[in-house]
Amino acid sequence: MSRSSARRAQVEPTAALAAVLVVCAGVGLYADVLHGAMPESDREIAPPTLARVYDTVAPDGVVAPSRLADGHDAGPAGYRRNLSVRAGGEQWGVGPTPPPTAEGASRLVSVRLGPARVVPGRLRVEVWS
Repeated sequence: MSRSSARRAQVEPTAALAAVLVVCAGVGLYADVLHGAMPESDREIAPPTLARVYDTVAPDGVVAPSRLADGHDAGPAGYRRNLSVRAGGEQWGVGPTPPPTAEGASRLVSVRLGPARVVPGRLRVEVWS
């Protein structure tokens, strides 16, 4: 074996420690960004519930107040919920009265009040455990 082959593939300890530090910092930064991008279940329950309820009560893009009971069943298991629709000076609701700490979300929707009568309204969902 030649003298030069005995020193091949060796790294200075300082360079090796610096490489480990960079890799650890990168993994930590990735975990922090990933944690911030993922919704937390307790704080972010109302918007996904609203989307599921809307898909149930407005399969054709127009909310029918008579479908609110079906939308109530579309909510997440283990949570209580209240659904309401306001349109044309009227209000319809399903579910128990929400406490002040309930998380809520709402969106503008089209509401069918009768044959050939569709008006703008607001669908609101409140969720609590």
